[in-house]
Amino acid sequence: MSKLTDLNEDVSELIENAVETATEDAASFELETFFPYRVRVFYSDVTRALSAVYQRDYGMMPAEWRTMAILGSASSGLQATEIVARSSMDKVVVSRAVKRMEERGFLVRESNAADGRSFLLKLSDEGRSVYEDLGPKLKAVEQRMLDGLSASEIEGFLEVTRRIRENLAGELDGVSD
Repeated sequence: MSKLTDLNEDVSELIENAVETATEDAASFELETFFPYRVRVFYSDVTRALSAVYQRDYGMMPAEWRTMAILGSASSGLQATEIVARSSMDKVVVSRAVKRMEERGFLVRESNAADGRSFLLKLSDEGRSVYEDLGPKLKAVEQRMLDGLSASEIEGFLEVTRRIRENLAGELDGVSD
C-alpha cells in the first residue's frame, strides 16, 4: 500500500508543479514576444505590401491573387479542391475568390472530361494577362522585402520555417484553417 501512496503523492506533486508552472507562465506572458503573434504580424505586413499592388492595379483581394497565382503556374486546369490543397485557404474562401474572378472575366470553368461531374478552372486570356502583369511587380516588392539580407540569411529563414512546419505537422492533422 505504501507504493500506491507514494505514487499518489508523486502524481499530486507533479500536478501541483504543473499548475504552478502554468500560473507563472501565464503571469509572464507577453504578447509582443510571443512567437505566434510575431509571425502573424509578419504575415500581415507581407500580405499588405503585396496586396497594395494587386488591389491598386486590379481591385483584387488576397484570396483572388493566390487563386490566380496557383492557376497561373499550373500546366492545366485545376479543380477547386486542388486550389484549396495548394493554397492553405479554406474551401469557402476559394469558392468566393473563384466566383468573383469568374464574374470579372479572369478565369473560366470547363467540364472535367475525366469525370464529367466536376469543373476545371483556368485563367482566361484576360486573367493570364493580369497574372503576367502582376508577376514582375510582386517580384519587385519581394526584392524590396529581402533587401539587405544575404542569401544565407534567407536560406536560414526558410529552413527555420520548414522545421517549424515539420514540428507542427502532427498537431495539425485533421485541423482546418
